[in-house]
Amino acid sequence: MEKKTVLVGMSGGVDSAAAAALLAEAGYRPVGCTLRLYGNEELGLEREGGCCSLEDVEDARSTARRLGMDFHVFNFSALFRSQVMDEFVAGYQAGRTPNPCIQCNRRVKFSALLRRADELGLDYIATGHYARVDWAEGRWRLLRGRDRRKDQSYVLYPLSQEILSRLLLPVGAWDKAAVRALAEARGLCAARKPDSQDICFVPDGDYPAFLRRYGGVELREGDFVDPQGRVLGRHRGLPCYTTGQRRGLGVSADRPLYVLRKDAGSNTVVLGDEAALYSDTVWAEDFNWVSLPPQTGPLAVTAKTRYSQTEAAATLYPEENGAVRVVFDQPQRAVTAGQSLVCYQGEAVAGGGVICRASP
Repeated sequence: MEKKTVLVGMSGGVDSAAAAALLAEAGYRPVGCTLRLYGNEELGLEREGGCCSLEDVEDARSTARRLGMDFHVFNFSALFRSQVMDEFVAGYQAGRTPNPCIQCNRRVKFSALLRRADELGLDYIATGHYARVDWAEGRWRLLRGRDRRKDQSYVLYPLSQEILSRLLLPVGAWDKAAVRALAEARGLCAARKPDSQDICFVPDGDYPAFLRRYGGVELREGDFVDPQGRVLGRHRGLPCYTTGQRRGLGVSADRPLYVLRKDAGSNTVVLGDEAALYSDTVWAEDFNWVSLPPQTGPLAVTAKTRYSQTEAAATLYPEENGAVRVVFDQPQRAVTAGQSLVCYQGEAVAGGGVICRASP
């Protein structure tokens, strides 16, 4: 029988290297590829950094060579620039805190892989994400990774049924230590490579500097105000702050103050007590139903509003125009517009959307 073929997205890291090795050992014929999403000239940087660096591409190529795989580099920089980097800038200018990794998964990475797989006549696509896919009750389901500490199902909620039907996630059933051991045993160069922590196109984590360099965004000073509108001091520019922040505000007060929200219209940052950071009702737009078909009535779920959070019990209420309202049993801290609300039923991702507002 002819082997099934699969296009493996390879970042140069250990997870995608291990995914390629596991697929080869499972009887597939993997073909490796790296997506070039940006260049340093687009970031205004003089050095290589983040993913898409020459080092990362060569590490991916070395892994492919070691495993006897064909390897390609595909240039999707124009699409990434318009759909991810430009949207990141626009989000910050609007006072939101966007998640570009999710936007990339939604608009670029997986659709690009699938298109290239079709052009090459390949059966599947694969990545090194820690999540799983299965088929149940007439629908493809996105499940958490077995290693809860590394689970990446949160960032994959935008995936469509079409993509899930052709997606393989080989490391989803493994824990990180075992993945590194597998790569080490097979002599893969990425075995001991550290994980990337920053947004790929902001390798130094300095978002305001990136906004100035790439987006031409000039930081505008404005007022810190309390919830009643009283001026408390001056801020350095909206992109310098995020909901829940306490340190680095430069405001003298008789009690700790936290960033409650940012108002782009008035160019103000609202500060207040920590108790005011908690919300029990969250609205999300552009909600993508994943493991469940679109619902019309209330649904008991667990949900979280940031990747690093622990899920909490809640009830989801579908609303008009692809929006949902989620009411948590216990109020959640520092819910932030622009981040994503992701809902689960058991091991499966029910769906997710982008947070537009929250209220106590």
